[in-house]
Amino acid sequence: MSKFINDASTLPVAWTKAAASGNDNDCVELASLDGAVFIRDSKNPTGPALCFTPSEASAFLAGAKAGDFDHI
Repeated sequence: MSKFINDASTLPVAWTKAAASGNDNDCVELASLDGAVFIRDSKNPTGPALCFTPSEASAFLAGAKAGDFDHI
């Protein structure tokens, strides 16, 4: 289901970022709507967002927590 939204600011959602990021505006934000999970760059709120199914988003987060992307 992965798809691309050109302007994330058009989505009627409340964006959330990790509490550990504090006031830093250099992070990833997530939101959910109608069973989809959206991910965007907080530095560019009117930029693109990626849309995933809950299982796709869970797999990504599990990989990130496990260090699967540390080499990137």
